[in-house]
Amino acid sequence: MHGVSFIQDLAVVMIVAGVVTVIFHRLRQPVILGYILAGFIIGPHTPPFPLVANTETIQTLADLGVVFLMFSLGLEFHLRKLQRVGMPAMLTAVFEVLCLLLIGHEIGALFGWTPMERIFLGCILAISSTAIIVTHLRESGLLKGDAGQFITGLLVMEDVAVILMMVLLPGLARTGELPTSEIALTMLQLILFLVGLIVVGLIVVPRLLKYVSRFNSDEMLLVTILALCFGTAMLAAKLEYSVALGAFIIGAIVAESRELGRVTRLMAPIRDLFMAVFFVAIGMMIKPSYLLDHLGPVLVITLLFVPGKMLACSLGAFLTGRDAKTSLVIGANMAQLGEFAFVLAALGQSLGSVGTFLYPVVAAVTVLSAVLRPHLIHRAPDLATWVTGRLPAPVVAWLTVYNRWVLQLGTHRRANPAMKFVRSLTFQIAITVCLIAAAFVAGAFLARYIVAHPQGLPHWLGGAPTVIWMGIVILLLPLYIAVVRKMQALAMLLSEIAVADRELEKRRAHPLRRLLSHTMFLLQLVLLGMITLLASAALLPPWQTLGVLLLIIILLVLGFGKVFNKWYSRGKFALLETLSEPPLTEEASEPPAPLPDLLRDAKLVTVILPQGTAVAGKLISELELRTRFGVSIVAIRRAQENLINPGPDDELREGDQVLLIGDDAHLAEASQCLRSGHRPSSGVVEGSLRL
Repeated sequence: MHGVSFIQDLAVVMIVAGVVTVIFHRLRQPVILGYILAGFIIGPHTPPFPLVANTETIQTLADLGVVFLMFSLGLEFHLRKLQRVGMPAMLTAVFEVLCLLLIGHEIGALFGWTPMERIFLGCILAISSTAIIVTHLRESGLLKGDAGQFITGLLVMEDVAVILMMVLLPGLARTGELPTSEIALTMLQLILFLVGLIVVGLIVVPRLLKYVSRFNSDEMLLVTILALCFGTAMLAAKLEYSVALGAFIIGAIVAESRELGRVTRLMAPIRDLFMAVFFVAIGMMIKPSYLLDHLGPVLVITLLFVPGKMLACSLGAFLTGRDAKTSLVIGANMAQLGEFAFVLAALGQSLGSVGTFLYPVVAAVTVLSAVLRPHLIHRAPDLATWVTGRLPAPVVAWLTVYNRWVLQLGTHRRANPAMKFVRSLTFQIAITVCLIAAAFVAGAFLARYIVAHPQGLPHWLGGAPTVIWMGIVILLLPLYIAVVRKMQALAMLLSEIAVADRELEKRRAHPLRRLLSHTMFLLQLVLLGMITLLASAALLPPWQTLGVLLLIIILLVLGFGKVFNKWYSRGKFALLETLSEPPLTEEASEPPAPLPDLLRDAKLVTVILPQGTAVAGKLISELELRTRFGVSIVAIRRAQENLINPGPDDELREGDQVLLIGDDAHLAEASQCLRSGHRPSSGVVEGSLRL
């Protein structure tokens, strides 16, 4: 009977959500609002009677919805966007987040809310809806423009802010205060966790997905993705982070793989199902009496949030070099609450830090901001023209000079090649050191588990901590060798920059450079040793044992240094390869456009891909045969396997028999492209097809 009751409840949720979603789609409103309204209609607090019998089961499905929601947002994140958005988007995000934190805190104080409720309200108001805003930008054609790219950058930086909030807020809720030392320790632990997970994930996950995709089984790929999603979420939970954080990070890692198109397509139905349940569950928690009792806060928060968010983002964008019109368009688009607001509200409620009233208040503000935002976007250009027209001429001239000065600052910063190389080396050293520290922290966590289960290792090995410490050091030897060499190169480069021949005589400049280089290199080595000791303090063996182990490590470095260096080079190459290959977007994975109507003259040509061809290992979409030659691949024969109507994310391999369709002239060019320089007569079998 319980199973029948669950199916009945789920059927009610899906039916009502489907009807309301269709209505909202016809009204050109975000479907998220439709889901919330559907939950409000069927909720236990809406008269005359509840339509769902077991709300706890729906809430459990909603918890799964949080995981899938955060994973899907991670797929939209793209780690390489952090580099493209640059410093302007980062500074604007910091500015507007701080402004909204202050606004939320003061609104909560106005209504007499507790300090934690004020803090959570400020965090909720600081984060805009990625799903709603990106969807609107894509539909309106603004996503590729300057304003759209800047808005995307702001959303990326707000996603980073959400990660920090989800880590810091639980500690703040437990203790009631967050001292500076605890903030620093929490941030350091978070950085180590993120760096270790992201770097290892970028090396392993894309290759795992590439291997699984070769079986051409959507089922196998989907199960692999779900395993990665829930496995990483569980890892984050074990380390006392939220499951939402783990799901978001693994989604961002998967977004860097070449199989992004297939993953997005496979995950879309599951994501939509559980996201619908998630937002319906939010609507079910809304009590009409709560809305009536808190109508004043809802109206005040909306009237302060919408213009406050718009002005904060607009001012931040203007201060970082955007003109007035673009800045106001950016601010108007960002004035929208969304999915992260509910995630943070759920976090606060689960911690017992906020009252049950916050959920319906957030839902109501989300709906009202969605109603007001389109009008703000429509009137933003006219508002910018009106404001600039009312300003005195000297003020307009000063603002123009300021914008030019900000743009010149960015140009000069990018124009110094020496400092660019210094920044690159410093970044690589920092990442490597973080990986080393993260490995020792993970080893300490493993040692605590083994000590709790003493049958894991015999005591004659020296104890679990000693064995784990030695194993980690051996595994990290490639990183230690590489980071020492990078430190030496950085010291030499900085000494060259600091001491120029034109400033000193040549005979004096060379000794001074050597002194500075050796000094800076020694300081870096000391710092590396201190970080190693601090990170591995829980694992360090006794001093007499440590001396013997260090001797063994030195012998390993002297005997296998080149081998360790090759291992590091392979890992670095794998990481760079992942970041350099453009991932396939969902649009790129769509089926190819249909052929033209000249099918009467179409021909079929089979091209056998020879050994050493340059197209081996590439995806069909990367070749762009349809765009460049007007030719399409209709089938691939590989060994005894026939792949009919392959998709754009299928991979070509050496020895494949590729069946092309097109006209004579274009088929010859496409065949030559596939053979990559081989003679036209090699490996081609022609036959006409009359249609």
